[in-house]
Amino acid sequence: MLTLILIGLVGGFVTAVSPCVLPVLPLVFLSGGVPASGTAAGPAHKGRSYAVMGGLVVSFSLITLFGTLVLGALPLPQDIIRWVGLGVLLLLGVAMMFPAVQDLLERPFARIGQRQIGGRRSGFVLGLALGAVYVPCAGPVLAAITVAGATQRIGVQTAALAIAFAIGTAIPLLFFALAGRRIGERVRAFRSRQRGVRFVAGLTFVLLAFGLTFNVTDVLQRSVPDYTARVNKAIADSGIAEALDADRNQSLRRCAAEPASGLLDCGPAPEISGIQQWLNTPQGAPLTESARAGKVVLVDFWAYSCINCHRSIQHVNAWYEKYRSVGLEVIGVHTPEYAFEHVPGNVRAGAERLAITYPVALDNDFRTWENFDNYAWPTEYLIDARGQVRHVAVGEGNYSHRESLIRKLLADARPGIALPPPTGLPDATPTDPNQTREVALGAGRSGPVANGTLDEGTDTFTYPAEIGSGEAALDGTWSADRESVTSGPDAGIKLNFSASEVHIDVGGTGTITATLDGKTTTHTISGAPNIHRLVSGTKPRQGLLTLTLTPGLKVHSFTFG
Repeated sequence: MLTLILIGLVGGFVTAVSPCVLPVLPLVFLSGGVPASGTAAGPAHKGRSYAVMGGLVVSFSLITLFGTLVLGALPLPQDIIRWVGLGVLLLLGVAMMFPAVQDLLERPFARIGQRQIGGRRSGFVLGLALGAVYVPCAGPVLAAITVAGATQRIGVQTAALAIAFAIGTAIPLLFFALAGRRIGERVRAFRSRQRGVRFVAGLTFVLLAFGLTFNVTDVLQRSVPDYTARVNKAIADSGIAEALDADRNQSLRRCAAEPASGLLDCGPAPEISGIQQWLNTPQGAPLTESARAGKVVLVDFWAYSCINCHRSIQHVNAWYEKYRSVGLEVIGVHTPEYAFEHVPGNVRAGAERLAITYPVALDNDFRTWENFDNYAWPTEYLIDARGQVRHVAVGEGNYSHRESLIRKLLADARPGIALPPPTGLPDATPTDPNQTREVALGAGRSGPVANGTLDEGTDTFTYPAEIGSGEAALDGTWSADRESVTSGPDAGIKLNFSASEVHIDVGGTGTITATLDGKTTTHTISGAPNIHRLVSGTKPRQGLLTLTLTPGLKVHSFTFG
């Protein structure tokens, strides 16, 4: 618990000093020094700075913990919290600029005592609004908390992490707010021109609201190098997502931590429930427990646009074909990583491309994912004929060992049975320790991108002077949403990679022209998002891949092999 709290504090502190927070710093600075009225006799309330930060901590914590969960249960846009926050900023700004608007806003509170818009109450409201518009800047810690909220894993550890992150964020910002208050108290110009100061502060609020709405602040964010990238990467690599729910199912987690071991006692197999649809079963009927009784069962969690799953599924397919006649059942639990992976037709087409013939369960609500306490794609759970989980394998590799365990359980279930020879399928799992990691593109999961932070909306990019190893860079016009970027006129991408293979997860209709070492290839794209191979090789290499895309192509990520 203490480690999680420290990670949250550090992650929040790093976020508050990162380039993504630069656009809101003037607002924070002015919030502490804004007077309560337009007269010289009305200094800013001394507790206003703390009220602003208190509102930010409350808003930020509640949104990160419950925002995804609540919005998912209501027919509301996923970005409504951000729009409400922007509306509050705009309203407060106008009230500061025009006393008549301020009086109008104060009327509902007249019966419970007069409060000026510059006092503690408005400071707390301002903090609530800041927390709403500040969410997109949160980084890897917020990502872990958001996933926990989306899958309803909101426990003491998750809440502690969210609150620690919010407090860590508030600490540097509080210094800016206090500095604004001190200047407002000490500088004569502030004291003698308080009406003008309020007008300028209100105008700043209004300009910031419009800047965030139309992504004008992106220019500032991209122009400053992300000097916190390495720290954020270290936080992301700390295993924070796994730590949040590490106490959920200790027996399964213990088995997952011992992939090279033999057969273990990992407890009874969790229930497969909450399935939206079944594929590859008679008339789409569910595969019942009675139909699986007495069989060895392999449950494989996968997503059809996951390149790691593609390589793993080759072996799962081979095992199913080899051992189905001697008592092996395979269930592919498809739990979506992207929004487009919720569409049954897309999953069906993806399963057909991968030649999957075993039953597939569409776990769109993460119910079975939660039951198994799963946290990664791909992950396999090997269950014996008595319904006990005996082995958990997270990720790729070690396939011959996994197959030997399948054979052992089949022999135990049916003593004396003649098993067919092993599949002998070669293991294509990448082994290069320097291989580039996944590059995700989108406002909610971007990185690493040399242009800087990506925000939702349409913008024009230019290639930066330097593109670091493992980074992508955008050029031309792109429109970003939470999960992808869509190409516009003159759109291009450069990718500095180290790998044998490069894959792109892209959908739409158009073409991609890829240039590497002076050689150009053209790739035709059509239909729902899917994995397309851009570079193919047998040995790892370092290269700079340049892509030119026709308008309308939606790019989600790059993966490597």
